[in-house]
Amino acid sequence: MNENSQQTPWYRQVVVVIPRHVYLKSIGTTLFISLFFGAYFYLLKDPAYPPTVMPRTLLDHLIGFQPLALPIYLSLWVYVSLPPALLATRRELYDYGVAIAGTCLVGLIIFYFWPTVVPASHIDWAHYPDVDFLKSMDASGNACPSLHVATAVFSGIWLHHLLRRFSAPLWVLLFNWIWCVGIAYSTLALRQHVAVDVLAGLTLGGLTAYLSFYNRQ
Repeated sequence: MNENSQQTPWYRQVVVVIPRHVYLKSIGTTLFISLFFGAYFYLLKDPAYPPTVMPRTLLDHLIGFQPLALPIYLSLWVYVSLPPALLATRRELYDYGVAIAGTCLVGLIIFYFWPTVVPASHIDWAHYPDVDFLKSMDASGNACPSLHVATAVFSGIWLHHLLRRFSAPLWVLLFNWIWCVGIAYSTLALRQHVAVDVLAGLTLGGLTAYLSFYNRQ
C-alpha cells in the first residue's frame, strides 16, 4: 500500500473500492448464491445414502433455544457479500470466487456422500412462526459440516485481511469477529446445527481461507 493510501482514512478507501467492477461483483455474487442454493436444496432431497443423525454434546444442552437469534442467522447473506465488495481487482475477485466456491463444493460433496441431519428438538415451531418458516425452507439435513459457519469463517478471515489492508481501526476488526461469532452461535441457538457441525464448519472455512491466501503468496 502506498503512502497516499496510508494517509487516506480507511472508510474513504472503502468508498473508493466498492464501485470498482460493481457489475461483476453484484452479478457474480447473486449468481453464485443462486447456484449454491439450487445444489443445496437438491441435496436436501436426494443424497446418495440415508442420513446420519448428529449427536448432541454438552454445549448443545447448555445453549437454549433463542428465536431472537434469527436476524443474526439471516445476516450471513449480507456478511458473505462484504469481502467481494471490498476487492479492488478482477484478479482478486477471481481468486476469491474460486476459493469460496471450493469451500462450498467440499461441503456439498460431503452432504451427498455422507448426509447428516440434526436431532429433533421437540419444540412446537408453531409458537415461533418466523423460525418455523426457516425450518420449512431449510430442513434438518445438510448438517455437518455447517456451511453457514464455514462461509462465515471464510468471509471473516478475508474481511479481517481486507480491513487491515485499509488500516481500519481496532473496533472495526473486533466488530467483524463479533459478527462472525454471532452467526456461528445463531446456528446453535436456532437448533439449525449442533456443536459438532459448527466445529466441522469452522475447520472447513478456516482451512480453505488459509489455503486461499497461501496460494496467493
